[in-house]
Amino acid sequence: QLQLVESGGGLVQPGGSLNLPCTGSLFAFNYYGIGWFRQAPGKEREGVSCISTNDDSTQYTDSVKGRFTISRDSVKNAVYLQMNSLKPEDTAVYYCKAALVQINYWGQGTQVTVSS
Repeated sequence: QLQLVESGGGLVQPGGSLNLPCTGSLFAFNYYGIGWFRQAPGKEREGVSCISTNDDSTQYTDSVKGRFTISRDSVKNAVYLQMNSLKPEDTAVYYCKAALVQINYWGQGTQVTVSS
């Protein structure tokens, strides 16, 4: 079974940057579309960004366009979310999800807090 591990979260000041890796336990990870989601306290989980498995095309929610970049490293079985110009409203637990047809796997999440 594929397992996902997110890391790289922490406390950062507004305007700062973080890079969140999502690492898969199997090489099969590279055949899955990968999405990053986030959930702030009292709010529903929302999609942030995703990258496809065939052509590595990417999508972003409007609130992070121009600030966040998603990328894949197939050698390391990893997908990264580079987050720049962070804002307090980016504070949330960030999760990655691997999806293939109707099969979904989730990681345990990593906390990102943007505060001065």
